[in-house]
Amino acid sequence: MASENAEFLAKWHRLVQERDLVALEKILAEDVTMGAPPYWDKLKGRTVVGHLLGLIIRTIEDFTYHREWHADSRGEGEIALEFRGHLGELKLQGIDLISLNDRGELQNLDVMIRPMNALSALRDIVAPQMLEFLRKNAV
Repeated sequence: MASENAEFLAKWHRLVQERDLVALEKILAEDVTMGAPPYWDKLKGRTVVGHLLGLIIRTIEDFTYHREWHADSRGEGEIALEFRGHLGELKLQGIDLISLNDRGELQNLDVMIRPMNALSALRDIVAPQMLEFLRKNAV
């Protein structure tokens, strides 16, 4: 595993496990983008992406990572992580596709989640909170 990936992942796993949202936001690039299901348009900017990540981390119960992949031996900065968790009785599984910039910060995150009923439940919980945040912060 490339050293850049290893350093980032050590921070990432610790921050997610501890739900340290202040430190989590600090490893995001200023112009970070995030593709969040079920929406096509990407969210942009450290504040917006950091807030959404915080909502998701606090909402998914027993959120844990299980496997990881790297682009190739030369592909520093390209990582895929499989996660699992649940929302009440609904189990979910997903993949985080992570791209790092040349400073080792998260530049882009694309998230895929299944099954559809768990994704819909997550959206129903997170979307109203995200909308309220966007309205208050006029982002």
